[in-house]
Amino acid sequence: MEENYTKGEPVFLPVLPLKNLIALPKSIIPVVVGRDISIKAVDHALKGNKELFVTAQKAVDTEIPKPGDIYHFGTRAVVLQVARMPNGTLKILIEGLVRSRIVSVQHVDDYIGVMAEDVIPTPLEDNPDNLALWRNLYDLFNEYVHLNEKASTEVLGLFRGLEDIDYLTDTIAVQMHLEFEERQHILETIDLKERALKLCILLKKEIEILKAEKNIKKRVQSQVEKHQKDYYLTEQMRAIQRELGREDTQQEINELRKKAKKLKLSAEALEKVEAELKRLEQMQPMSPEASVSRTYVDWLLAIPWQKVTKDVISVVQAEKILNASHAGMKKAKERVIEFIASRKFAGESLKRAPIICLAGPPGVGKTSLAQSIADSLGRPLVRISLGGVRDEAEIRGHRRTYIGAMPGKIVQAIKKAKVVNPVMLLDEVDKMAMDFRGDPAAALLEVLDPEQNKAFVDHYLEVEYDLSKVMFITTANVVDSIPYPLLDRMEIIYLSGYTDVEKLEITKRFLLPKLLKEYALQENQIELNDELLTIIIDEYTKEAGVRQLERVLAKILRKSILELLKHKAQKSVTVEAEILEKWLGAPPFKRDERKHEASVGLAMGLAWTEAGGDVLEIEVTVMKGKGALTLTGQLGEVMQESAQAAMSYIRSRAKDFGLKDGFYADVDIHVHVPEGAIPKDGPSAGITMAVALLSALTQTPTQRNVAMTGEVTLRGRVLQIGGLKEKLLAAARFGITTAIVPKSNAKDVKEFAHELDKKLNIVYVEHMDQVIDTAFVKRPKLEEKKNGDKESSNKKAKSKKSKKK
Repeated sequence: MEENYTKGEPVFLPVLPLKNLIALPKSIIPVVVGRDISIKAVDHALKGNKELFVTAQKAVDTEIPKPGDIYHFGTRAVVLQVARMPNGTLKILIEGLVRSRIVSVQHVDDYIGVMAEDVIPTPLEDNPDNLALWRNLYDLFNEYVHLNEKASTEVLGLFRGLEDIDYLTDTIAVQMHLEFEERQHILETIDLKERALKLCILLKKEIEILKAEKNIKKRVQSQVEKHQKDYYLTEQMRAIQRELGREDTQQEINELRKKAKKLKLSAEALEKVEAELKRLEQMQPMSPEASVSRTYVDWLLAIPWQKVTKDVISVVQAEKILNASHAGMKKAKERVIEFIASRKFAGESLKRAPIICLAGPPGVGKTSLAQSIADSLGRPLVRISLGGVRDEAEIRGHRRTYIGAMPGKIVQAIKKAKVVNPVMLLDEVDKMAMDFRGDPAAALLEVLDPEQNKAFVDHYLEVEYDLSKVMFITTANVVDSIPYPLLDRMEIIYLSGYTDVEKLEITKRFLLPKLLKEYALQENQIELNDELLTIIIDEYTKEAGVRQLERVLAKILRKSILELLKHKAQKSVTVEAEILEKWLGAPPFKRDERKHEASVGLAMGLAWTEAGGDVLEIEVTVMKGKGALTLTGQLGEVMQESAQAAMSYIRSRAKDFGLKDGFYADVDIHVHVPEGAIPKDGPSAGITMAVALLSALTQTPTQRNVAMTGEVTLRGRVLQIGGLKEKLLAAARFGITTAIVPKSNAKDVKEFAHELDKKLNIVYVEHMDQVIDTAFVKRPKLEEKKNGDKESSNKKAKSKKSKKK
């Protein structure tokens, strides 16, 4: 090393430490000086010969460097210009003079002072090797300058030969784009030959990079020229969109990508979104395909994936909400309370929600009960009406290949709910139909199956979606029309029609307060007593629910308002029976007690209708004929078969009832059920028909005020029937004192026994013999007939003896 450079005499110099900046000899650089130690170092230099020891810091984040924090190789530089800024900083221009090295550090309070010596490299000898090195370096720098548009070609004229290699290497290092470590390494390389070789390597590397950049620019330029027209039109379109206030397409895509990550989509859905966004980036914004892809992404991001509503796990609060909104409906309320209690006990481990089907006649409050269930759970309710739906795509959605395709009603409802665990009401599930477009009931199988709906796939979304947290509630008027596989997936809760007592309670607690509020009436402005409300319920409505009752009450309130407006001095209206008939007309459903004396060929049956229970008279007439059995009264197939079964039972026991063999061959029997305009069906009139037939054939009168219901078999057994609550309430309402019901229905009576009239006597039977004992005034017995036969045979014998005599 001693042979390649010479040392100068050590001199005292103030140190100017720089961050990420290296001053090389022969270079002029501007420096902003802001730190106190640097400002004081510059001030000291300006008082003397304006020379500084300029070096770089080892760490950029060091604010007050110490001697160990700076490089010991630097540059002795001179301050050319100084400008003091208003904020106290200095803006100086320095020129590097020569390489310098710290010999020792001098202790100065305000800045770093050092004894530094100049390091002057030994010139290269004029030999072929060194000349070849100089030419190679010069040629590479020449090529670099021509490739680099930022470099000036005028610099090349400053170099003449090998004697300028020291100046050339430092100039090249200043002109090149070098990393901080590479530039410091060049500064510390004193040997000219070694420094030139390093710069040749760095120049070769930079030349290769510049050539690659040039090739890329050429390819880009050719591509721009090829698509120049489309590019400019697109840019103009984007400019117009920005002027109109629309966001840039790329910005929108980036925002959609961020939103997808924030929503925590499933891996499958996130992959779909990313694929569609990549397609969008390559499409023209106004193309139809872009619109389809954008709509698809919007749907995927619009539906909730993780957001849930926290359930209100309070059994007491849920009971209060349900009881305050609906009267009765004990079983439905119990099921909801059971679910809430289970969630409270099991916590998050109970993830499966119940799937309930509320079945009952119109107007009993199925839909409003679903809203109350949602309120009691603290979940939002979304309703889907399935009445008249006949297309499978309404449930599962349309595939994206179709124009105007959309997701199905299930996904649309989830989007509306904005949570993954709403209460979803599938209204009128029994009213769905099917045609060539598919069967929506079959599509619901996947939705309502707890084992399948956790991976429900909509045809439009084409990704799996978890529906297992949704609480499904379906409603139906009759369950017979629901396919069995679908019915099997639901827990059926039957909501029977309201009794008159329940309707009175509903009127006082719900309907009247609601209507008074709606018509802005005060309670003291209209008087309706319980007796009058009972007349309205009993004689002006005939329904299982309360819709017609609500309309009648609304009409009464409107009439009352009219009276108050006509007679302004009148403060209130008292509604009485006479006024009621004047306002509403004659009662359309006035129910008289159907009492009759002991009659032959007449029996009273109990029937169930959607409007509640009713009493059904069955009349039988026997005429001379040829054995024909005529059934009238618009009877259904099942009811006609019940009549035939009853007739066969009587024929099989003709002798027991005192009927001769072949009695039916000489007579015609006509069975008629009055109110022939109303269709009637069902097996529960079997024993009633048997009693009426037996009464007509044996001419034995039936008991007065006795009604019955039950299915009869050919062997006389009495089987279980349905709708018993409504039937027994109707019996009491029509003044029936004795009701004959199957013994197998005894367990059902216990549930509503407290609602029945105490005067009603219920007789449980298992066989027709028991029915006959109760229904007839006097039972035709076999023994009596036998005694009668003996008496008649004795008379015949006596007559024969007399003839013989």
